[in-house]
Amino acid sequence: MTKYIIRRLLQMIPVILGSTFLIFAMVFALPGDPLAGKCGERPCPAAFAEKFRADNNLDDPLFIRYFKYLGNLLQGDFGTTFQGLNILDELQKRYVITLKLAIIALLFETVVGIAAGVLSGIRKGKFIDNLVLISTLVVISIPIFVIGSLSQTVFGLRLGWFPVTVKNPPGWYDLLLPGLVLGSLSLAYAARLTRTNLSENLRADYVRTAVAKGLTRRRVIGVHTLRNSLIPVVTFLGADFGGLLGGAIVTERIFNIRGVGGYIFTSIHNRDGVAVVGAVTMLVIVYLFMNLIVDLLYGVLDPRISHD
Repeated sequence: MTKYIIRRLLQMIPVILGSTFLIFAMVFALPGDPLAGKCGERPCPAAFAEKFRADNNLDDPLFIRYFKYLGNLLQGDFGTTFQGLNILDELQKRYVITLKLAIIALLFETVVGIAAGVLSGIRKGKFIDNLVLISTLVVISIPIFVIGSLSQTVFGLRLGWFPVTVKNPPGWYDLLLPGLVLGSLSLAYAARLTRTNLSENLRADYVRTAVAKGLTRRRVIGVHTLRNSLIPVVTFLGADFGGLLGGAIVTERIFNIRGVGGYIFTSIHNRDGVAVVGAVTMLVIVYLFMNLIVDLLYGVLDPRISHD
């Protein structure tokens, strides 16, 4: 196990290097002048513009700027925004909010999604199965910004059950509706994935053997079949949780949540390339570590899977 973890950590190094370089190159290849709007409607004084460009290495070639950024990154320095704010400090404050939002979304899609998938799988072809298939297809077909806006209008404005926008700092109740909206799309995928795998495993030879030995249907499904069926579901949920921790830009924008997604949106709007690169770099690191945790969970679900 230790060798496997070390090998996976070493494999992350080229992935981080490649992804950060691509992000860095694409962000700073975007058109526009970072100095635009810094001095109001008037052009900035020459001395200020020269110092600003020197402090942010804007006159250096792309590779030199990237290696300077990489050197700072290896020391734990994600850089500073064009406004002089420390990016790591800003991300730490916002990741607490995004983590709460991601936990609500993950619990919603895990509990409801797997339960719906199990009910659909064991009653294949019946009313509950058709209901789950149709409802999940409808959710998948609707864009997340439409679901968010409708939920905001119905449950926030008309019924008054939830706040329309989230206060800062938000509590768990404030993030409940955005979390349910954020997890709705993944819930549909988790339910359909659970249904498909459970239906296939129920036709497997080991299930027929377990039934022939006299095991109850509840034990066959709950202990044996479901455990094997959850392996691809755990893969999906783990990858999805890594993405949720990176920040859901659309959902956070709709509900005015000052999390990582909102931070990335604001940084793109302000053409603050350093802030965008720093935030997305953190997203990549979190995503890679979530994939590692998912791979380690495989051995818990199925002891036949070896990490050697």
